[in-house]
Amino acid sequence: MRCSVVILNWNGAQMLRRYLPSVVEHTALPECEVVVADNGSTDNSLEVLKTEFPSVKTIVLDRNYGFAEGYNRALSQIDSPYTVLLNSDVEVTEGWLAPLLDYLAAHRNVAAVQPKIRSWERRNFFEHAGAAGGYLNRLGYPYCRGRVLWKVEEDKGQYDSAAEVDWTSGACMCVRTQVYKDCGGLDASFFAHMEEIDLCWRMRNRGWKLVCLPQSVVYHLGGGSLGYESPRKTYLNHRNNLLMIRKNKQHPGGVLFVRFFLDYAAAAFYLLQGRWGACKAVFQARRDYHRMSSTPGAE
Repeated sequence: MRCSVVILNWNGAQMLRRYLPSVVEHTALPECEVVVADNGSTDNSLEVLKTEFPSVKTIVLDRNYGFAEGYNRALSQIDSPYTVLLNSDVEVTEGWLAPLLDYLAAHRNVAAVQPKIRSWERRNFFEHAGAAGGYLNRLGYPYCRGRVLWKVEEDKGQYDSAAEVDWTSGACMCVRTQVYKDCGGLDASFFAHMEEIDLCWRMRNRGWKLVCLPQSVVYHLGGGSLGYESPRKTYLNHRNNLLMIRKNKQHPGGVLFVRFFLDYAAAAFYLLQGRWGACKAVFQARRDYHRMSSTPGAE
């Protein structure tokens, strides 16, 4: 196989019924396969795959390993030179895959590419998780072309040029399989959230480039597993962002010093909003960040 499009599923039978048909229909390229890696689902996902999507290959994991380790275990069984990490709530479009594969084949110094990611619910707007390519500011906060903080732009063609980026979205990332493995894959300790940004940073530290290609378009529902205001999401984002900075940034001490004050300012802001769960999540995130970063082998 030239490319494996791998979708990680956990109790997502209805998502599979809604979004997988577009993937099957529009991924009919020679030497390309669609793979669903089931992360220990307890619903009828496997039955749905067997009866309604017989052409789709399945990898069955024995339990829910989270987004990061689930993909690592799935890709350990993938031999294709290119792999697409595709969220289960993504609708792809006709011709979406060929530009990604062609670009990687033509640019040997590029490790991963992503398409333009629009919102499934608001079709003319970018989607939060990736938009038109991801960047990091000096303090390690991620943002995108087409999205800053929670505000997304309408797609009016303003980002229709290919662009080198700091990170490609895990919602839809086409990556050289061997580079993924050589860089250690997604960090399983993250469990979920920012794990693809961490991986991309490691790739860039090894000299690889990353690109967003707007010639390819997909639509992402987003927020399917955890809502944007979920305390669990707040916790993972704060904790994993700190871990990522410590792991990948040269001389991170100055940034982490500033982030100490910014994190507690964020906690105070959440408290003033009446979001006690989010406030508590920031304190828990910082506590667990210190615990995890002081554990031997944590990096």
